[in-house]
Parts: sequence; C-alpha cells; structure tokens
Amino acid sequence: MKVRANTIITPIVFTLFLLFPCIALAASQGEFIDLTSHTAGYVAIFVFVVAYFFVMMEEFTHMRKSKPVLLAAGIIWGLIAWIYASNGFTHAAEQAVRHNILEYAELFLFLLVAMTYINAMEERNIFEALRVRLVCAGFSFRKIFWITGLLAFFISPVADNLTTALLMCAVVMAIGRDNAKFISLACINIVVAANAGGAFSPFGDITTLMVWQKGIIDFFTFFALFIPSVVNWLVPAAIMHFAVPNLYPAKCEIGVKMKRGAFVVMGLFLLTICTAVGFHNFLHLPPMLGMMTGLSYLKLYGFYLRKTHKREGESPKRRMGDEDEELGDPVAFDIFRKIARAEWDTLMFFYGIILCVGGLGFIGYLAMISETMYAGWGATPANIMVGVFSAILDNIPVMFAVLTMYPEMSQGHWLLVTLTAGVGGSMLSIGSAAGVALMGQARGKYTFFGHLKWTPVIALGYGASIYAHFLVNASKF
Repeated sequence: MKVRANTIITPIVFTLFLLFPCIALAASQGEFIDLTSHTAGYVAIFVFVVAYFFVMMEEFTHMRKSKPVLLAAGIIWGLIAWIYASNGFTHAAEQAVRHNILEYAELFLFLLVAMTYINAMEERNIFEALRVRLVCAGFSFRKIFWITGLLAFFISPVADNLTTALLMCAVVMAIGRDNAKFISLACINIVVAANAGGAFSPFGDITTLMVWQKGIIDFFTFFALFIPSVVNWLVPAAIMHFAVPNLYPAKCEIGVKMKRGAFVVMGLFLLTICTAVGFHNFLHLPPMLGMMTGLSYLKLYGFYLRKTHKREGESPKRRMGDEDEELGDPVAFDIFRKIARAEWDTLMFFYGIILCVGGLGFIGYLAMISETMYAGWGATPANIMVGVFSAILDNIPVMFAVLTMYPEMSQGHWLLVTLTAGVGGSMLSIGSAAGVALMGQARGKYTFFGHLKWTPVIALGYGASIYAHFLVNASKF
C-alpha cells in the first residue's frame, strides 16, 4: 500500500489532521511509514526547533535546558505512535522507543558513575588541593589555561571526552573561582581539547567507538588522526590565549589538605576507567557495565570510611551516625550524597535529546539527509558537513546515519568523517556531550552564547585539521 498527500503546516490543516488522520497518510512499506512529507514530520521538526531555541536561550530565560527537550520528546514520539497505531502498527514505535531508551540508559549510567566519582573527589578536597598547588606554583591564568587543555587532550583518549572535561572543569572552577572570563575561556578550551583528543582514539568518543565496532577502521589506524586532532585544538587555543586574563589566582591558601582516603578514591576512579575499557575491549560488554562495577568499588570503600570515621579528639570506638554536621573532622563519607549531587538537569537533557533525535531519525529525516549528501554532494563535502551537523544536532545519530548508509569510501574518507564527527561538535556548546555537561557544571559562567562568540575561531581550527588530514594521510585516499 502506498498513499501520498502533500500537506502544509497550518492551524486548519493540523486540526483536520488530528481529527481525520486518514487525509494525510504518508507512504508506508511493511511496518515503516515514511513521515518525511507528512504533517506529523513537519510538526516534529517544528517542535524540535522550538525546544532547541529555548535551550539556547537558557542564559536569558533561566529555564533549565532539560524542560523543553523533555516536552518535545514526548510530543514527537506521541505523534509517531499515534500515526503508526492508526495504520495498524501498534508495536513499531514502541520497539523504536525502547531502542532509544537503551542507548540513553547506557549513557545515563555511565555519566552517573562519572559524576559520582567527581563529586566524591571534590568532597575529599582533591580539586581544592590541586588548585592550591597550582596557585602556590606561581602559575598564571594563562599557564593554567594551557595545562588544563593539555591534560584534557591527552586524558580523553584513555578515558573519554566527557569524563575528562568534567574533571578539568572542576579544576578550573576551583582555580578561577570568581573570574568568570577565565572560567568561560578555559571551559571552551577544555571542550575543544577533550573532543579533539577523543577523535584519534577508538574509545575516546562514542563516534569513534561506533566506527571501530563496525570494523571499518582497525584499532591502530585511528592514531593517524593524531596530528589533525592536535591542529584542531592548538589553532583556537593559540588565538584564545591572548584573551585569557594575564592575572594570577587568589593568594595561596596554606594548609589545604586532602581528606582521608583521597588517593584511594583517585585510584578507584582510575581502576573504574580501566574496568570499563577492559569490559568493552576484552569481554565485549558495554562500557557502562564496567563503570557500574566501578561504582561498587567506591561504595565499598565508602562503607569502610564510614565505619572507621571519628570526630577529632574522639576515641576510635565512638562512631558517627547519620548527622549532617559535626565539629572537628568532616562528616562521614556518604556515597548517596555524592549520587544525589549529580547534575540531573544535564542527565535529563540527554534523555530529551536522544529521544528527540531518535524520533526524527525514525520518521526518516536522518536517512534522507545522508542519502542526499553522499549521492549528491560527494564524499568530501558530505563528510565535512557531518561535522557541521554534529554541532547542531548530535554526533551520535549523525554518525549512525552515515554508518547505516554505508557509502562506498576510501579509508581516508572514513577517517575524515570520524574526525569531523568527533571535533565538529566543538563549534557549539550544545554540539557535544562535553559542552553540555560543562554548561551544567559551570552554570552562568560557561554558556551557549559565551561559546558562540568563539565559534569562528574554533571553525578555523576545524578547517585546519581537515587540511592537515589531507596533507598527512594523503596515501589513505
């Protein structure tokens, strides 16, 4: 059965569509209905654009970014499910939603563990001690700008760009404190560096992981992107350097010490990362499972800290209960407080985005765009535009669409699309998980419009990295 009707989005037509869905049926084949030219598809795009507008206006409206995308996700999938149910496909939309929720669940649990460890390390004064050490070392804001960027670039290939960005942002927040300009520039630098660092590692970013799992590029070939990734970070960082305040942090605070167990918590976090990588590489399990296993390490150690906790001057036999405050030593370590302090708005935002983009993909827009790009434009322009699209939407569904299309390309072009999808999201704060997470962690200091002011400079680095890839990896085309 194949029925088409050209419709436009007007209040009258939309009302008729709601009352009489049979007047606007899209093409269907099997259990797939092409809604790209259907009123529901146009409405879904409109809802998504409006929701993203409110996300970008968070700095002015002060409405949390998760609120509009949560509503948009419900509306989009509600429309899809209603159309499918009206045509007798009662479970097609349900199965698609479950697939999207599975993707979100893996991301959610991974992030929750990472945020919990970061909160635990912050509570143990690890970042404060690092801040004091950097301050007492006499480093200026400009040197700290480069140190945090360098660390973000080289840690993200081992861990992942999101966790690395969260760690470095916590250090920057502790050092910069009330200097909003420094925090904003340092966060932009961290996002660019973390995304660039994750682009040349098979497990540094979700997009590289997808390409690696697909078997298109082998493990060691990814490292051919090292020089282009360095260029992608260094070009904007070198320009932003001159805008960083040439000042020194506040006076060194003597006597700041890490709390008991701080080094163990850091070791457990490293062990958790290794567990996640090992589970994925050797056992072929989702990295999330390794992260959740690592959370048990912290929970067990937290139990030990509570059992051995005592007030200053108290006998070791007297243990603390669940009191919120105490004199002397800090309160006993409570793992659930660290979980509760996770950035829930960011986690809910990811849910909304994954469901919204997943809905648009299910409608057929992502496949349609991919086919138009690779069939009409050619591999090079299409792969460059993938990076641009990943800054606006999200690199995961964009890369998934490319892998679904599986266009016939050389290894050099597959490396190119891996690079552009990985670093293209740096051009907007909402273009990568690292940027979104830092907007929540440094709320009010690192913002969408603060990042947008430096988009031309970041785009210059984006273009330079593509040129470097063609220059360095010419033999792979």
